Amino acid sequence: MKKNITSLLKSSKNIFLSTFYHLKSNFRNTNDYFEIATNYANSNSFSSSTTYFIWVDKNNFKTNIFKGSKNNWKLINSYLCTIGKPSTQTPSGNFKIGVKGLYFGVNKGYKCKYYTQFYDNYLFHSIIYNLNGSIRDGRLGMELSDGCIRLSLNNAKWIYDNIPKNTFVHIS
Repeated sequence: MKKNITSLLKSSKNIFLSTFYHLKSNFRNTNDYFEIATNYANSNSFSSSTTYFIWVDKNNFKTNIFKGSKNNWKLINSYLCTIGKPSTQTPSGNFKIGVKGLYFGVNKGYKCKYYTQFYDNYLFHSIIYNLNGSIRDGRLGMELSDGCIRLSLNNAKWIYDNIPKNTFVHIS
């Protein structure tokens, strides 16, 4: 058992490091990414019926939260996320925030917390937890999900608490 835990920890460390170096190789620092994301949001004339706008950058595994208005968006949060695996990809396109809930999956033996719908059965939600509260799958920055966008618990809760219904979501 100890050997399995040790190899799992090494594997998790390698996943974290490869994700970190992937992101680091694309951008010299966080400020570079913030500038690129802000320019992207404002140069594409995205508008929202609320004062928030979300852009999911699938290439860099980032969920970007903007506040403002058309051509005047300010990036306020940029969260590392996990997107859909190749066989169940996260849809690309333009969507709007819909229903929200505290959790789902209990009847299937797991719990995803603080979900926020952006299209049909596609949601922003937390990483996956076991029913006893331990983490079942906490990996971020990868293509793993069934199409939903997984976030850390705090980030999923922030979206759940702060992003109003009908907020515009762009996924590319």
